Amino acid sequence: MFQLLLAIIYLAFISLGLPDSLLGSAWPTMYQEFSVPVSYAGGLSMIIAAGTIISSPQSDRLTKSFGTGKVTAARCPTQATVGK
Repeated sequence: MFQLLLAIIYLAFISLGLPDSLLGSAWPTMYQEFSVPVSYAGGLSMIIAAGTIISSPQSDRLTKSFGTGKVTAARCPTQATVGK
């Protein structure tokens, strides 16, 4: 049980940093694929920041409704697919 909890905690912390790190490493390829200027990375970074600001107050409500485990389990795969 301890190892499962440790794995969930590890995935939760890793998924928190995925949007920012994936933007930095993937943007050189992405902007060419989408045929947009390099400067669009700033706008995309602002969208990610705004999403974080909007979702942060909602986390308490979701955790109370569904429980910590379900919220964490639902969030980790979502974050992992954003960068793919």
